[in-house]
Amino acid sequence: MNKSIPVVSKIFCSGTPTMLMIRRRPIVVNGGGFVVTDLSHNIVFVVDGCGILGSKGELMVKDGEGEPILSISKKGGIVQALSTRNKWNGYSMDYQGKNTLVFSLTDPKSCTAQGAPIRIHIEPKRNCKNWDFEIGGSFADRDCTIVDCTRKIVAQMGMKELIGGKDFYHVEVQSGYDQAFIIGVMAILDNIHGESTRC
Repeated sequence: MNKSIPVVSKIFCSGTPTMLMIRRRPIVVNGGGFVVTDLSHNIVFVVDGCGILGSKGELMVKDGEGEPILSISKKGGIVQALSTRNKWNGYSMDYQGKNTLVFSLTDPKSCTAQGAPIRIHIEPKRNCKNWDFEIGGSFADRDCTIVDCTRKIVAQMGMKELIGGKDFYHVEVQSGYDQAFIIGVMAILDNIHGESTRC
């Protein structure tokens, strides 16, 4: 029985838990963003921020070959400006350049909804009623967890001691879950916290 839960694509789902190492690029080098490797130091994903893309609130996740697989944009407009939450949309990209909405993430705006959870909705809708995934803990402290709507841990983030401080950390993705999706979420959290993907 296939227990994979693809969001971007089933090719990014592994049958075993996977440790991914994330190293932030300085903003002055290649426009910022970060590089994701496996434990053998092979590049698995590359995340580009607005330093490369030239647009605020625009992020791109590429596979290890440098092919774009996930485009992420922060929703704007008057309705968004009046909202107590920011909304981000993630679009999968196929070989023809067609974009399909695969998830949306809402985060509380810092001054008005402190402590409200960051929630993720998957498209098309799945079994969960109000949200599919929720982020808890502190990204800034490199100590956060992503759970599904049944509170099962999907991915857990931690810091590698004595190796580059907050510029080098890891995320363990549980078996069957979409690693490209998890890295997309990490990219949004990075941007929200004004780190390597932010202009």
